[in-house]
Amino acid sequence: MKFIELTVKNHIILHGFDARNKEITENVEVAKAAKKLIAVDRILSVSEKFILTKYAYDRIVYWEYEEEYESVKAMLSDL
Repeated sequence: MKFIELTVKNHIILHGFDARNKEITENVEVAKAAKKLIAVDRILSVSEKFILTKYAYDRIVYWEYEEEYESVKAMLSDL
């Protein structure tokens, strides 16, 4: 399994959808950023602000990351 290391902080967890198809989300704010290894096969997309990852039970997490977008793009391209 391949991983990339990012500095992540706040994130939004998407738990699913309600009966009206509205997202059920949980906003998580943390005091301090932390290094995280992210399995490449869990990455769904990358934007300038968020890396979108999937987890068990169909949960999706939008992680805010501190690295530059071009740097993350290069990390993924080098795999």
